[in-house]
Amino acid sequence: MLERMDDFFTARINGYDEHMKSNIEGASLFYKFTAALLPVGENAKVLDLGCGTGLELEEFFLVNPNAKVTGIDLTEAMLDSLKAKFPDKDITTICGSYFDVPFGDGIFDAAVSVESLHHFSKEEKIPLYAKLWHALKPDGYLILTDYFAETDEQETFFRQEQIRLRKEQNLPDEVFYHYDTPLTVEHEKEALIAAGFTKVEVLNHWEATYTLKAGR
Repeated sequence: MLERMDDFFTARINGYDEHMKSNIEGASLFYKFTAALLPVGENAKVLDLGCGTGLELEEFFLVNPNAKVTGIDLTEAMLDSLKAKFPDKDITTICGSYFDVPFGDGIFDAAVSVESLHHFSKEEKIPLYAKLWHALKPDGYLILTDYFAETDEQETFFRQEQIRLRKEQNLPDEVFYHYDTPLTVEHEKEALIAAGFTKVEVLNHWEATYTLKAGR
């Protein structure tokens, strides 16, 4: 049975950090790598999509302790853990869907998302990325570190399997349920370009996890 996205992560909050660090290939490296790509300027403003407990922020605040971070996540328990972890940092947390939350225009120096967006389709991501494009400053950029499908066939299988399970379980379309549906790297690039980003490059990868940088 598929679980609602917020319920899935709430049920796994205990031990979540250790699980992510220990059970995903390259995690001991890609959180640090991702953080090192974020802006180091005084009072840099960063938007974190699906921030969770802030594993990438642990590394980022070592690089830029004065950064101003806005973190969006569906799960209140994750955000409570994040706030407890960084009581002295400038973090604004928003409990909600990053598809629905307004980002504003020209506000952020950079955006980041780590192991979150692989739950959504290309068609869902394009308007989200367009909204993000508008929220970034003229020289802003997105750092996306995520899990990707290895082939078109694998991507199609995951998507069709999710559709089948949702129909079998009679789940409402408007509610997010936890099931991985990663795109290929090429299809992710296409979504970002369609949303307005002008340059998308692969910076590194660890097995199925890749880091992409999308420039505005």
